[in-house]
Amino acid sequence: PSDGGKLLVVPMVGSHWLSMQKVVEKLSERGHEVVVLMPEVSWQMKTTPGYTVKTYPVSQTLEELDGSL
Repeated sequence: PSDGGKLLVVPMVGSHWLSMQKVVEKLSERGHEVVVLMPEVSWQMKTTPGYTVKTYPVSQTLEELDGSL
C-alpha cells in the first residue's frame, strides 16, 4: 500500500503509450488517482477501468492519420 496521489498523464500516440499503459495501470492499482488525456482519434490508445480517460478533439480523422504515415 502507498499514499496515492493524483496524476495527469499525457502520452504520445503510438509505441510510447504501449509501454506507458502498464505503468499507468500499476500506479492506479497502488492507489493513485490517474487521469489520462488522449486525443479522440488514435491508433492504439485503449482504455481500461483502472484509470479515468479524458479526450480532446483533433482535426484529423483516422484515415488522414493513416495516410500521414
